[in-house]
Amino acid sequence: MTELKPLNWTPKPGVGMNAVRRADGGMTLTFTDLSDATLKEWREFALDHLLGSDRLTRNLYDLRAVKEIPEKAIRTAVEVNSDPSARNIRLAVVVANERTANAIREIAALALPETASAMKLFTNMDEAEAWLSRPLDQIP
Repeated sequence: MTELKPLNWTPKPGVGMNAVRRADGGMTLTFTDLSDATLKEWREFALDHLLGSDRLTRNLYDLRAVKEIPEKAIRTAVEVNSDPSARNIRLAVVVANERTANAIREIAALALPETASAMKLFTNMDEAEAWLSRPLDQIP
């Protein structure tokens, strides 16, 4: 097995995000809030990691602890997802409930480009992990 690429990130006070490297080489990001500070940190972190994206990758965003996902957060995610390097990513997003998933779908549907990552929303972590574990050539 090849050595996993470092994340080059450390937790910061006042930022409701944690990132860890997955065993498959992707990342799991867990969010506890979507404050302006968290969104700024996540955007910089995500764009920095997209620069080095040179192969298919599996990422998981765990948003189950976030009570409300503001439109600003979804628009920031759409912006990052518009980067051409995002096409190398399979992204599972896990939210607390179907109401939250539907709100994200409505806003994201307005702006997701063809170069975007293969993204799917879930309310169940096991289903998200099962989708991520499928062979990468089986996208979506």
